[in-house]
Parts: sequence; structure tokens; C-alpha cells
Amino acid sequence: MKKCISVALCLIVAASVWGQTYTLKEYEEFALQNSKSLKVSQERINAAENLRKAAFTQFLPSFQAVGTYMWNQKNISLLSEDALLPVGTKMADGSFGFTADQISNNWTIIDGQPVPLDADGVPFNPKTNPEKILWKQYAYLPKSELTYDVHNVFAAGIGFTQPIFMGGKIRELYNIAKTSEEMARLQTDNQQEELIISVDQAYWTTVSLINKKKLAEKYVELLTKLENNIQAAIDQGVATRGDLLNVKVKLNEANLALTRATDGVTLSKMALFRVCGLDLNGDFGLADENINQASAQELDPAYNKAQAIDNRFEIRELENLSKISHSQVNIARSRFLPNIVASANYLTTNPNTFNGFENKFKGMFSAGVALTIPIFHFGDRIHTLRAAQSEERIVRHRIDEAKELINLQVTQANFKVREANKKLEAALSNISAAEENLRLAELSYKEGLISVTDLLAAQTAWISANSDKIDAGIDARLCELYLRKAVGLSNIKKD
Repeated sequence: MKKCISVALCLIVAASVWGQTYTLKEYEEFALQNSKSLKVSQERINAAENLRKAAFTQFLPSFQAVGTYMWNQKNISLLSEDALLPVGTKMADGSFGFTADQISNNWTIIDGQPVPLDADGVPFNPKTNPEKILWKQYAYLPKSELTYDVHNVFAAGIGFTQPIFMGGKIRELYNIAKTSEEMARLQTDNQQEELIISVDQAYWTTVSLINKKKLAEKYVELLTKLENNIQAAIDQGVATRGDLLNVKVKLNEANLALTRATDGVTLSKMALFRVCGLDLNGDFGLADENINQASAQELDPAYNKAQAIDNRFEIRELENLSKISHSQVNIARSRFLPNIVASANYLTTNPNTFNGFENKFKGMFSAGVALTIPIFHFGDRIHTLRAAQSEERIVRHRIDEAKELINLQVTQANFKVREANKKLEAALSNISAAEENLRLAELSYKEGLISVTDLLAAQTAWISANSDKIDAGIDARLCELYLRKAVGLSNIKKD
């Protein structure tokens, strides 16, 4: 029993939602909530935001740790073989020398000065020919004592690097990332506006077709009633079969028009539901199905053009591109400037040579500043700078061109609004005349003053006038929408 009640409640809720009628604002909200492209744009904003945060970190120091191990096949030996070092004396001037009892050379007197003799008895200068000295004592340096175990070498370090001056490229890269984030948000806003415009177009097109369908139904009703009246007149012998055939032809045309209008409403609703992310086969109503005619608002053209320059997505996007191109010029110019980087590190190794040679971990701190100054590279930097400057000028030209096109577009949109207002005014005037003409035609037909053909012509004129009124009303609303889009105010809704 409870299960049946639950199922019944679900069906009631589904039925109430299925036949729900929504306003234009609600359809726009459905589209904004269900749009896959807007979700993709939001992810692009998230990506641009994270890239901007990543660019900001380049101002901060970077910390890094490193560790390494190396296995070597052979040890390191400072001597190729055992060595003998002569034993001498430290002289008064701090130099290495000898006394007479520390060498075996014979001596002679030349110019009153003692001079040593080599093994052949030839005098020599011990400073220029120290190899001829015959030492009595030598210090023994065994090779094994100067051989070090480096089979297993370990090293580890930790440090940081802080950019001090990089020619301004870090600042400009951050500006580019920040501007790219702004552009991602602008593109999302523009997609939202374009989506709203698509919803508005589909909504008012559907409203137009619904009213055209109602008009077709009313026309079929008029012709059906006229057919019955003529059939009755034929039965009384006061009408001809030709009159009946004329009405039947018109009735068939009206039924065909009604079928087309019905199909058009179905397809138009499906198009609206698709844009809004609703069930294509849903049965949702439109709050403005019974349209009230109102002229479009005509804004001040001078105000439009002035505001359009500030509001239009194209201008704002090009202004951001101009910022990016200017930053790229500064980056190209920074290649002419020196780069200064500070760093500090702590390094530990095993084996270490800080106190002899030990197979232990020992380390030390170090700090320094590095300066790099570019000098010459065959004009690479100047050509890159000139290319960046050309790109910046291109963007400025595009901005000027876009402003001219926007001024033209706003002027054209204003003209269309004025034309739509006049067209609506004429349609409202024509509908009054057509209704009066139809009333008089019906009275004249009853009095036998006019033929069926004349009555059908009056009905056709009435249908045409009503159709023109519907078209003029929808066209006025759409022209106002296009004007607001041209001015950059399409996201501002009227009360």
C-alpha cells in the first residue's frame, strides 16, 4: 500500500513538473546551469588562475635537496710510486734551503764566496740547478699512504636560489598570467551572454510560432463556420456549389498552414529545450505565449557608441591582448639586461677532505651571488625585440578597427530598432482597419451585398494583418535585444 502511494506521489510530482510553465528568465537560468560549454569555460578559468599563482611563485626563492651516490672502480693515488723528499732547512727569509752539513757537495771559493761543486767538480748555483745538490737526508713518502678509498662516494646537499634581478621578465610573466586569467573570465562572460541571446531568440521565435498557430486555428474556425453557413445556404437554394468549393479550397490551405504551424511549434520548442538543457520531448510552457505588444526601447545613439567601446567583449579582449603584447615587448627588452641571482647551500660528502681524507660525512655552508651580463649574439635580441614591438602595434591597429566596426554596428542596430518600432506601429494600425473591414464584410455578406470571394478576401486580409502584428511584435523585441548586444548591455535585463 505504501509503495503504491509513493509511486502515485512520484507520478503527480512528475506530471506537475512536466506541464510546468516557465518565464524567459527561468529558461535563461536553465541554460546557464546546464550548459556544458560554460562548465568547460569555468575549468579554463581554474586553469588560468592556477597558472597565475604558479607565475607568482617565481618571485619567491626555490628550495631544493640533492643526493647522489657513485661507485668508482679504482682508488685515487697522489703518487705514482714511493717518493723521497730531501730534508733541508727553513731559511731566515722563510724560503727552503740547506746548510753545509746537510749536503755532500764539495765547495770552492769564487770571488770570496763559497760555491758548491757538482759531482763532476763544476761550480753551480743551487737555486737555478737544485738537481745537482747531493742531499745527505731524505724523507720517505710511501705511495700507499697517499692512496685514498673512493670506491663508494656519497654526497648530499640542500639549498635555495633567490632571483634578485632578472631584467623584469618575472614581473612581466606574472602580468601575462594575470591578464590571461582575466581573458578567461571575459570569455566565460561572453559565452554566458551569447547563450542568453540564443535562449531569447529561441524563446521569442517559439512565442511567435505559438501565436501563429493560434491564429491558424482561429482562421480554420472561421472557414469551418463559413463552410457550414454556405452549405446551409445551398440547401435553401440561395448559394452555389462554386461558393462552397472556394471556401473548401481556403479551408484546406488553412488546415495545411495549421499543420505546418503545429510542427513549427514542436520543432521550435525542441530547439529551445536543447539550448536550456531540458528534455527535448518535454511539455513545458512559455509564460509569454499570450504576447502583449510593446515597442522596443530606442537608446541614445551617442550613449550607445560611448558605452559600447567600454562594454563590448571584443574591445576588452583586445585591450588584454595589448597588455600581453606590451609585456612580451618588456620580456624581449629584458634580454639586454643583466641577471642577478643569490644562492645558499649546505653540502655534505663521504669521503670528505675538510680535515685530511676521511670516510665520514662532513659538510659546509656556502653562499654567493651570480651575475650574468649579455654582451653579443649577432643581433638576436634586437630582432626579437622589434618583432614583439610589431605585434604590439598590430593589436593597437586591431583595437582601432574594432572601434570603427562597433560604431557602425551600433548605428545599424539603432536604425533597425527605429524601423521595428515603425513597423509595429503600422501593424497595430493595420489590425484595427482589418478587423473593421472583416466586420463590415461579414455584415455585407449576410445582407447579400458582397460575394463569398469578397468575404474570403476580407478574412485573408485580417489573417495577414494579425500575422504581421505578431511578426512586428517579435521583431521589435529581437531588435532591442540585438541593440543591447551591440552596445554591450545584453546581460542587463529590463524589468
